[in-house]
Amino acid sequence: MMAPISFVAAALLSAFTALTFAELSSRFPKSAGEAVYVQEAFNYKQLAVFVGILVILNGCVSAAALANGFVGYLQTFIPIPDWTAIILISITLGLLAAWGIGQSVSAAAIITLIEIAGLLLIIWVARDEFATVSVRSHELMPGLDGAIWLGILSGSFLAFYAFIGFEDMVNVAEEIKDVEKTLPRAIIITLALTTLIYFLVALIAVLSISPLELGQQKAPLSYIYQIKSGYDPALISLIGLFAILNGGLIQMIMASRVLYGMSRQSLAPRALQFMGDINPRTQTPVKATACVVLLVSFLALSFDIEGLAETTSLMILIIATLVNAALLRLKISDSGKRQLKGITVPLWIPLCGLIVSFSFALMIAISLVK
Repeated sequence: MMAPISFVAAALLSAFTALTFAELSSRFPKSAGEAVYVQEAFNYKQLAVFVGILVILNGCVSAAALANGFVGYLQTFIPIPDWTAIILISITLGLLAAWGIGQSVSAAAIITLIEIAGLLLIIWVARDEFATVSVRSHELMPGLDGAIWLGILSGSFLAFYAFIGFEDMVNVAEEIKDVEKTLPRAIIITLALTTLIYFLVALIAVLSISPLELGQQKAPLSYIYQIKSGYDPALISLIGLFAILNGGLIQMIMASRVLYGMSRQSLAPRALQFMGDINPRTQTPVKATACVVLLVSFLALSFDIEGLAETTSLMILIIATLVNAALLRLKISDSGKRQLKGITVPLWIPLCGLIVSFSFALMIAISLVK
């Protein structure tokens, strides 16, 4: 019953890192954003290269996890071998990413609207449950019980990853108009809207179905839709397919742009400098995109979804830790005192982001070792 509060807590925790990315995207609006931020803050090329490679691997591992997830959804509609589905989806998303930034981002935007529509549909079919909030408010309030708050914190630890994504946005900075103002605003608006939608969906979920019953469902949103509407949940499963496609496309765009940006910034190994080439027709880094497609296909065919997902979470938190440390260093140094066109956050924002990201990363590392 405390899941809605866990989502709000997760949003507040991720807000520190989101605001850090918002300011850094104003300071250094470049592709390979995280690597550039670390290089500018610490002037240590090896660390910047490490961060850039970590970002690329994170995008590829995440896309591979999504490709594996796509197979399961697709097989509910079409019987097809796993390896065939993985290769087809990897190549299709790669071609779309290489087609052009306008086309690929437009496709991602359309799919995102479909995803949001699916979540709003869940909220709509169960809207009557909102009328029970006043009567059941005692079930939704944690009070001062320490054990309950520990459960909320554990829930927020899981929900934290649902809010990650702003780190992908900064890696298309060179293709955004008035980037110093537009990108920070986009990050903040995205976080606010995401928090609202997740909170409402979580609230509807716990009000509609008992926690015990809900916890036993492999596809809880489909189950809620079926129970509340009386219709077959195939529509929600189809929207789930679109969601996975969208996630994979965004990760491939991000990874290829970071590889391209590192090559342009002379942060990539010499053997990979050709990845900085731009195709004259599509104006996209086609060579970098092809490299990402190959890596995603290999990872998806070689590892299971659980291992890929855990690895993704750990890499994201390591990157967030280093990025928060970079802004902290910049603010303490003289270079942090300059006037910026975009957003400027107080010193305690990256400090809190550093503590939260490092703590979560440490917890995941310990769990993986066990």
